[in-house]
Order: sequence, then C-alpha cells, then structure tokens
Amino acid sequence: MRKRIFEIIEQDKRGDKASIIYDVFMLVCIAASIVPLMFVKETPFFRFLETTTVIIFIIDYLLRWFTADYRMGKKEWSFVLYPFTGWAIIDLLSILPGLSVLGRGFKIFRVSRLLRILRLFKFIRYSEKIQVLMKVIRKEKGVLISVLGISIFYVFLTALIMFNVEPHFNPVTGAPTFENFFDALYWATVTLTTVGYGDMIPITDMGRFISMLSSLFGVAIIALPSGVITASYLDELRLEKEKKKEEES
Repeated sequence: MRKRIFEIIEQDKRGDKASIIYDVFMLVCIAASIVPLMFVKETPFFRFLETTTVIIFIIDYLLRWFTADYRMGKKEWSFVLYPFTGWAIIDLLSILPGLSVLGRGFKIFRVSRLLRILRLFKFIRYSEKIQVLMKVIRKEKGVLISVLGISIFYVFLTALIMFNVEPHFNPVTGAPTFENFFDALYWATVTLTTVGYGDMIPITDMGRFISMLSSLFGVAIIALPSGVITASYLDELRLEKEKKKEEES
C-alpha cells in the first residue's frame, strides 16, 4: 500500500494514470493557493480557498513523509532525514502561513504573506521542463558563477568610476545626482542590465561617454549566461528524448 502511494504522489514518468491525475490535481491546487495573493482584500471565498489548499498540502506533506524510505532509500533513517531535505522545507514553509486560517493558535506562524509565494516553487516538482532547466543550471554552475563574478566586478568598477567622475549635484538645477556610492551602484546595475530607468543620469561629457561604454559592455556580459544556458538546455532536451526512445524500444 505504501509503495503504491509513493508511485502515485511522485512525478509520473511511466504513464501511470493515477499519478498523472494526482500531478494535475496538485498543480491546480498550487495555482489556486496563489490567487488570494493577487488581491488586497480577503474575502470568505479566499479564506475557504486557503483553508482547502492548506489541508491538501498538509496531506501531501504527510504522505511524502510516510513514504520517505522509498524515495531516500535509507530505511528508518529516511523518516528522520526527510523533514530536513530541500523539498520538505519548501513544503513546510509554504504551509505555515496558512495554518492561521485553521485556528487562532497558529497565528504565530503567519509571519508574512510572502511565504505563500514559496508555493510557486512546488511547480518545479511537477514540471519536467523546469526540472531540466534546473539540471542545466547545476551542470553549468561553474560558468554561471564566473559570469556573475565578472558582472559584480564590472558593476563595482563602473560605479566607482562614475561616482568619482560625476558631480554630486547638478550645477544647473541644483538637484542631487550621485549623492552616495549606493546611487552609483544602482545606476551601474540598471545600466549593465540595459534597463536604464532614466531616474539617474550622468550630466558631464565624460560621464555620458562612460555610460555609453557601460551599456555596450552590459549587453555582452548579459548575453554570456543566456547563450550558455540555451545551448546546454537544448543538449539536455536532446538527451532526454534519446533516453525516452531507448526506454520505449
């Protein structure tokens, strides 16, 4: 019985109809639990929706804990270690804010509505494509960390140059420009990402020249991880298709 429960609640990879139905049902529940976060006022319907989805998430959590030995393969120790695994922690944190709906004694756990946003991470468990993407990120983490390091260094360098080149107030209007180094970091970051809100701009010719260079190099730096992830993602999809063909044949 426990093994069958495990086969149903795990993501379907064998065409098990019961498992597919469970996956779809959980996806609908996750999406429904996010709906109240899109509104300011709390209505009786939203409270009912929250109560229902929280109860379902608690049952799902307990079932996964109940079958942890099949997942982790460490016999009795599986039941001790499971609550400390990544997915179990996400499940628990996404449940806790909703416990206040079930009783006044649980209000201490309603730290913030923001914790409910963690429920979106539960989509990863039921989405094969997102899991492939996460696998790609883990595979290419060395390259991505290197690009992140280059980006941080470039932002800091550009901010430092701009902070020392630009005046800290506009001599014409008297309005402040780069009042502190954090302002320069903010400007360098939005310029690197080519967003450029325009709420803070250089006023000297040298500052504008640096801004143009920053925008050009920003495009190149941002494009690096995109190319790496795209190429690796396509390779991973190809390998997944080949693996499925081998299993079917």
